[in-house]
Amino acid sequence: MTDRVYPKSTAHPPQPLNGSAGATAFPATKAQLYGATRPAYRPQPERRRRSRCCSCCIWLTFLILFLFVIVALAGAIFYLLYRPHRPSFAVNSLRISQFSVTSTKLTSKLDLSITARNPNKKLVFVYDPTTVSAATSSSDVSIGTGTIPAFVHGTKNTTTFKVAIASTSETLDSSAITALKSDLKRKSLPLKFQLDTKVKVKVGGLKTTKVSIRVTCDGIKATVPAGKSPGKASTENVKCEVDVRVKVWKWTF
Repeated sequence: MTDRVYPKSTAHPPQPLNGSAGATAFPATKAQLYGATRPAYRPQPERRRRSRCCSCCIWLTFLILFLFVIVALAGAIFYLLYRPHRPSFAVNSLRISQFSVTSTKLTSKLDLSITARNPNKKLVFVYDPTTVSAATSSSDVSIGTGTIPAFVHGTKNTTTFKVAIASTSETLDSSAITALKSDLKRKSLPLKFQLDTKVKVKVGGLKTTKVSIRVTCDGIKATVPAGKSPGKASTENVKCEVDVRVKVWKWTF
């Protein structure tokens, strides 16, 4: 009796569901869903950008300091070479020939003598026309205006001007009339004068830009006319201050 030989059966591996040999297993992993070959996101460092900003700020600061030092040195050299001084002003005399106040109007006529002095040896002042205004010191009520024509103020020069200041039937509000009448009850009327103009400095062949200045002369005590006799003023204690006025947009300092 002979033995039977049975053929060896070959095991068949399970076929994928979609029939393709390279299909992935189910369920799919996260790497398969988002792409295993996709590189991971890595944010770029901001160190270079920050270092550039810091470098720009440092160089800008050094530039501003350098310009400041240059301007300061130029100003110091200019001061040592020319020894600049502000011009000075003084009130010589004041004569009031007319001064009348009604319930609503003011009429006045004043003759002012004022002296301008340039103490500099090398600087020349070139003045624009100057507006001269008179007002009461206590209540600041305007009593008249006048004008000094443009002039060139040479070195070590003293110039005297005679200015006619007037107000012809100027209408005032009730509060100004009340304050003015209250000032007239005193023995002397306290007055002040303001001179507003623009001036530029000339040094040799060079000229600066125009700068606004205001001269304020305060401490004048005047008497109003009585009949045909004009009123006079005491100018012994008058002090005139010169201030540079700088305009920034809408504001003036």
